Amino acid sequence: MPESGSGTSPAFSIIIAVYNDWVPLRECLESLGRQENTPHFEVIIVDDGSLEPAPEFIRQWGGRYPLTIIPQPHRGIPAARNCGVQAAQGSVLVFVDADCRLRTDCLANLSSTVFRFPQHHSFQLHLTGDRSSLVGKTEELRFITLQNQLVQADGCIRYLNTSAFAIRRSRVDPEKGFFDVSVRRGEDTLLLVSLIEAGELPYFVATATVRHEVSLSLGGCLLKDIRSAYLESKAYDIISSKGVRMRVTNRDRLAMLRSMWRTAGQSGIGRLAWFVLVGRQTIQRIVSVACWLLRLLPAPQAAETA
Repeated sequence: MPESGSGTSPAFSIIIAVYNDWVPLRECLESLGRQENTPHFEVIIVDDGSLEPAPEFIRQWGGRYPLTIIPQPHRGIPAARNCGVQAAQGSVLVFVDADCRLRTDCLANLSSTVFRFPQHHSFQLHLTGDRSSLVGKTEELRFITLQNQLVQADGCIRYLNTSAFAIRRSRVDPEKGFFDVSVRRGEDTLLLVSLIEAGELPYFVATATVRHEVSLSLGGCLLKDIRSAYLESKAYDIISSKGVRMRVTNRDRLAMLRSMWRTAGQSGIGRLAWFVLVGRQTIQRIVSVACWLLRLLPAPQAAETA
């Protein structure tokens, strides 16, 4: 059964899907405990079949804010987030990952934006990386480029990352399922496609900052990139069937590369991060193209029996 703290109806439901992420989750929950001038919120942790149950140092945060821990069999992060949506009581659902750290004014600034812009229903929070490592610098460079290049004049952004994303609960059908559970990666992009089809884009909240920390080594990141590119191919098949163009053109890609080069040199991130990031993106692109070519091959014919 879910374990929950008590409290009045929350303004925010912070939904965190975890799979063996208890150590990084501790700092995420600490950052939530340090929020200033924020309305009442609840935290919902969905344990997607971790090898070990939630340790005591996770459960103790229930004394600081309403905390619910929901265990489920291992069915993937999209299914875990859907479970969190069904349990949520807040008027705004906020999705973050276990390895994210919210700046102390993050929820206060998000709350202010949600109140000031009632015409917007979903919100992309401002993502940053941890510059203390090379991997973190590449994350920072990637986030800066995407958020600068894809934000529009009206403040909306053609980008969605559920490491830091919020949506009004009134726009979600919990019974239907908010995330597509048929894919293991790329559910963020599928959700963005759904918003585009509905004539909406997330509003970019530049003042609500979430730092994404990556504990993997560079080699671990490369392996994750390869696996992600392979798994995301199914999501892009679905997107292609909908007729929505999501991949950037070669011209746009070159513009982003030039922008990243300038940012790397001017921001103190360093040009080494540019080379690493371009290398990682190139590998992902090669794997994506390989998956596409494999899908074009004819299916093997069953051997005829006499």
